Amino acid sequence: MSEERKNNNPEVVEEFTEEQLSEQRQIRRQKLRNLQEAGRNPFVVEKWDVTANSIQIKDNFDDFEEKQVSIAGRIMAKRGMGKASFIDIQDKTGRIQSYVRVDAIGEDDYKWFKTYDIGDIVGIEGIVFRTKHGEVSIKASKLVLLSKSLQVLPNKWHGLKDTDLRYRQRYVDLIMNQDVRETFYKRATIIKSIKNVLEGDFGFLEVDTPVLTTIAGGANARPFNTHHNTLSLDMKLRISNELFLKRLIVGGMDRVYEMGKMFRNEGMDRNHNPEFTSMECYMAYADMEDMMNITEQIVYKAAMAVNGSPIVEYQGKSFDVTPPWARLDMTEAVKKVTGIDFGVIVADDEAQKAAIKYGMDEEAVAKMTRGKIIAEMFEEYCEDAPGLLEGPIFVTGHPVEISPLAKRDANDPRITRRFEAYMNSWEIANAFSELNDPIDQYERFVEQQKQLDTGEDDEAHPMDMDYVNALEVGLPPTGGLGIGIDRVIMLISNAPSIRDVILFPTMKPLGHEVSKNDDEDADLPIDFSKVKVEPLFEDMVDFETFSKSDFRAVKVLNCEEVPKSKKLLQFTLNDGSGVERTILSGIKEFYKPEDLIGKTLVAITNLPPRKMMGIDSCGMIISAIHDEEGEEKLNLLMLSNRIPAGAKLY
Repeated sequence: MSEERKNNNPEVVEEFTEEQLSEQRQIRRQKLRNLQEAGRNPFVVEKWDVTANSIQIKDNFDDFEEKQVSIAGRIMAKRGMGKASFIDIQDKTGRIQSYVRVDAIGEDDYKWFKTYDIGDIVGIEGIVFRTKHGEVSIKASKLVLLSKSLQVLPNKWHGLKDTDLRYRQRYVDLIMNQDVRETFYKRATIIKSIKNVLEGDFGFLEVDTPVLTTIAGGANARPFNTHHNTLSLDMKLRISNELFLKRLIVGGMDRVYEMGKMFRNEGMDRNHNPEFTSMECYMAYADMEDMMNITEQIVYKAAMAVNGSPIVEYQGKSFDVTPPWARLDMTEAVKKVTGIDFGVIVADDEAQKAAIKYGMDEEAVAKMTRGKIIAEMFEEYCEDAPGLLEGPIFVTGHPVEISPLAKRDANDPRITRRFEAYMNSWEIANAFSELNDPIDQYERFVEQQKQLDTGEDDEAHPMDMDYVNALEVGLPPTGGLGIGIDRVIMLISNAPSIRDVILFPTMKPLGHEVSKNDDEDADLPIDFSKVKVEPLFEDMVDFETFSKSDFRAVKVLNCEEVPKSKKLLQFTLNDGSGVERTILSGIKEFYKPEDLIGKTLVAITNLPPRKMMGIDSCGMIISAIHDEEGEEKLNLLMLSNRIPAGAKLY
C-alpha cells in the first residue's frame, strides 16, 4: 500500500447518529455561508472545461504523462499531510488521485481547500504524474469548488446498503456503489445492441406510438386509468403498443419497432414493476419462425456485447444463449409434469374431470374450456417445475382462448401460431404469427369483451372496432414479437431484482407506507358483536414445550409477491443473526408487499425449512386472525420499530 494511502485519515470513519448528522449538515451550511461571504460562492460557477476523465488518464498514462489536463468530479476521500494533501476524485468513469500542495495552488486557495468536504464537486487543472509508489495522479495547479455538498454521504466502507433507501435515493446509490453504475452502463449497451440488431441486421424502422389511449389493447392486463380534462375523456396508459404498430403494417410500413415504457396496474415483485420497458417489432410477410430467429439474435448479441460470451451467468446458474434454442409444446409440457395427455382429451368436460382429479379447484375449472385448462395447468404446475423452463427455450402451442391476437394453427385450429421464450423459468418474450382475419378477430374480441363485462376475467382484451377496421383494410401475413427488456437486462447483467435495472423504480412515497389494515381502518368503529374468534385451547401444554418455539422480532428488509401464487408474499428479514432469513406467508389478500418494508414483525425462527412454490420458507410470520360475518380477517402482529431485530419474545 502506498504511503499516501497509509496516511489515510478519511473524513468519515464511522456511521453518524441522526443527531450527529444534523450537526454535520449545519456545519456544512455554515461553511457555505463563509464561502459566500468571502466571494467564493460555488453555485455561481456555470462551467468547467473537462479535457480528460479518470479512466482515459489511467489507461493511457504514457500519452498523458507530464501533460496538462483538466478534470472534474466529486471528492470521495481526503488525506492531509501538512502543507500537502491527497484527494480522490470520482468522475463518470471512476476515481483518480490528485496531489494538492499549498505552494502549487497558493496559500489562500489551500486554506479554503482544507474546508472542503467529502461529496463536494471540484474542478482540477494539473500535470499527470506517477507517485513514487506507482499511483497515477494529477499534480494540481488549480482547484476550484464547483458545487458544495450539504448532505453527508454514507460511510465509504459500509456504503449505501439499505435496499429501500438505495432505490429511493438512486443518486446516492450511484455515487457510492460502482457496481450499480456499471449495471446501468450495461443496460445502455444492451439497448444499443438490440437496436443495432433490429435496424442493422433486419432493416426495422423505429417509430413512436401513443402512450395515452382510450382502449388499452394488445395484451391481457389491467391498465392505469387517467382523465383528459380538455376533452373530458377517460383515458388509459398503454399496456402494449401492438395494435398501433400493426396498424402501421397495414399502412405499408413493412418493418417497424418501438422500444418504450408500458404500464400495467398489477402486482410488484422481483420480476414486475408497474412501469417497465418493452420492445415490440412487426415484420410483414414473416411468421413465428422468423420471430424466433430475431429473438435468438437479440439475446445472443446483447450477451456478447456486454460479456463477450454467449454464456450468461445468473445468480449461480449458467445459460448458453447460442442459437438455435430448444422448443417445447405447451400440451407436452403439461403432460411431462402432470401426466395428463390433453392430446387425447377432446371434450371440455373430460378436460375438467382430469384437471379436478389432479387437484385443480373444482369451482374454477367448471367454467373453463379445454384450452383454458391447458393454459392454467401450464402456468400453475409447469412454470415453476425444476429444470423444465431453465432454457433458453421456446414454448409453443398456446390455446386460442388465451391468444386473441394470434393466427390459428392450420393443422390444429384449437391452438395458435405463438411462442413464449423462457430463460431461468421467466418469460422474456412473446410472439405470434399475427391474426389477420378480421372476421375471426372480431369474434375473438366479442368473446373477450363478454368475459370483461361479466367480470369473469378483468384482464380480458376489450373490443377495438378501429383495429378490426384496419384488418378489413388488409393486414399482410405478419410476424410480431414483444420482449421484456428489463428481464433480459436482469439476466445478462446478473441483477437479482428488476428494481436493480430500473434507475427510478416505482416506490410508495415515504409517509404513505402504512398498510390499509392499519391506518385506513384505524378510526373506524369496530362492532365486536360481529367478530368471532376460535375457542381457546383447553388442552394444556407444559412450559418446556411452549418455550421451544423461538419467537423473535424481525425487520422486513424486502417483501414481494411470489410469482404465480395468489396467496404468498416472500419476506426477506433481518432476524439479528447477521444472515438474511426468507419466510413465505399466505397474506397477499390482506397486505401489499411494499407497505410492509421497514416494519418490525414477530416470527418463529426455529422451524425446519418448508418448500413453498419451490422456495425454502424458514420460519413463520405471526398474525392474528378472526372471523367477521363469515369472512376471515387477518392482522399481522407489528411491533415498535424501536425494538431491535432478534429481540426474543417471552
